[in-house]
Amino acid sequence: MVMSAEGLRTRCAREMSQSPRGFAGCSWLRQAFLDVPREAFVPDRVWWPARTGDGRYPLIDRSVKPRAWLKAVYQPGAALITQIDDGAVLPTGPADGVFTSSISSPGVVIELLRHLAPEPGERILEIGTGTGYTTALLSHRAGDAGVVTVEIDSRLAARAEDRLRAAGVNPRVIMGDGEEGHAGGGPYDRIVSTASVRRIPRAWLRQLKPGGVLVTPLDSPFGYDLLVRLIGDGHGAAAGAAVAQVEFMRVRGQRPRRPYADLGWPSGLEATQWRDLQVAAGQEDQRIAAVADGASPRRGWAGELVGW
Repeated sequence: MVMSAEGLRTRCAREMSQSPRGFAGCSWLRQAFLDVPREAFVPDRVWWPARTGDGRYPLIDRSVKPRAWLKAVYQPGAALITQIDDGAVLPTGPADGVFTSSISSPGVVIELLRHLAPEPGERILEIGTGTGYTTALLSHRAGDAGVVTVEIDSRLAARAEDRLRAAGVNPRVIMGDGEEGHAGGGPYDRIVSTASVRRIPRAWLRQLKPGGVLVTPLDSPFGYDLLVRLIGDGHGAAAGAAVAQVEFMRVRGQRPRRPYADLGWPSGLEATQWRDLQVAAGQEDQRIAAVADGASPRRGWAGELVGW
């Protein structure tokens, strides 16, 4: 049976409702997913993120294979690659190179926003506009007036803004370095990054309200990123815990590798300890520590219970 975009969206939502890393009973998030057409934010040509026999990433062209393209859009666990080598590779066919932008999988986007837990009317800063899809979901929840999104790539920012306007969504789109945030729109109730960092940028911490929530992927020594959820103190510091294993592309300014010891990571951690990690970040440093076995409950800054 050939399914419409709406039918595929409904099926995808049903699958994510059954996953422990999906909606987890979050009704507003499920409704936002159903209301915002993901296909409106996906370029007509994207790469599938798995190599084929020739060692390259296959291109999915909407004009050539519209059904395959639409099915890919609504695969719960599939990210679609929208840029390789910062745009140096054109989407004209199968390609090789470094992924530098994508539209994250529906499952990852939902998990990110579930942990962010935005409320209507709040001021929200998004780092990494990308295609504009996550931005549209944030606007659906909080309202256009409260959402500011920053994209470092001018071409991506312009295209995302066009897609948002075409969908009737009007957040503020800023072209700039996301590590600097956007002080003019702050302080923010929530800050979310769709790109990972090795060190949490100081500007984000300064622009977060007291009690504000920061959710970002953080590079780890385990071979994947950790999604961390921190609570700000309103004075340029925040603390919290790791809440999920994820994989995101790095912000451009933090692509070079750095010793984990320089980034506040203790030595001797086991990958199985990620659920026990507490994270504290300030203007001078950041610190990651494992909670001692048996410590319960785990609490973040200002006594917030950290759970997942």
